Amino acid sequence: MSGHSKWATIKHKKAATDAKRGRLFTRLIKEITIAARSGGDVDSNPRLRTAVAAAKAASMPADNIKRAILRGTGQLPGATIEEATFEGYGPGGVAVLVEVATDNRNRTVSEIRHLFGKYGGNLGENGCVSWMFSKRSLIVVPKDKVAEDQLMEIALSAGAEDLRDDGDSWSILSAPESHEAVMEALKQNGIETTVSEITMVPQTHVKLEGKQAQAMLKMSEALEDHEDVQNVYANFDIEEKEMEALAH
Repeated sequence: MSGHSKWATIKHKKAATDAKRGRLFTRLIKEITIAARSGGDVDSNPRLRTAVAAAKAASMPADNIKRAILRGTGQLPGATIEEATFEGYGPGGVAVLVEVATDNRNRTVSEIRHLFGKYGGNLGENGCVSWMFSKRSLIVVPKDKVAEDQLMEIALSAGAEDLRDDGDSWSILSAPESHEAVMEALKQNGIETTVSEITMVPQTHVKLEGKQAQAMLKMSEALEDHEDVQNVYANFDIEEKEMEALAH
């Protein structure tokens, strides 16, 4: 867990910078558009509600959100976007899941395969690593914002399943359907979060250091920066000091 949530925290800090904002908006617009295919009413569509909340948290203009919803419902024209998940292995045998949203699957799979190979990994068959992950709500809270006992009581009462020590932060894990309730409970108690997402949590981890750690982080960042990639999940674990140094 530690490796994933530490990288998730760093990833979100990077996404908050102006240089990454355009890329972040593109990703969020695609997610809103896809989610809106199941219905454009935010109140009755949990996936859309989560996507819109993420867009608002990133300060996306309301008009952009509205247009993305209308494209999803077919009320505005737009390219047909297909969802796909690619699986493979990174440096050191790390399991990697890559979720994409693309209007050209053949192009995207070729480019993703190239990125895997460039950093010493390889793209695998469907199902080769997905069994190592489970879908969970992940919420990360800095330790200096709340005491463990208080956070545990609030989170578990709202439906969370687990609270894990992640160095300088706490990671709250819940079933996806409990995500909004846990977030609302934290908000009502004035508790700030650094990460709030539905994610894929690995069951086991591969510890990396040195060149393998560096290659894995470079591969993760290259995949994250690809225009069609929505999410990257991996089961690596890297010491916090080394990860921070390599990320910078």
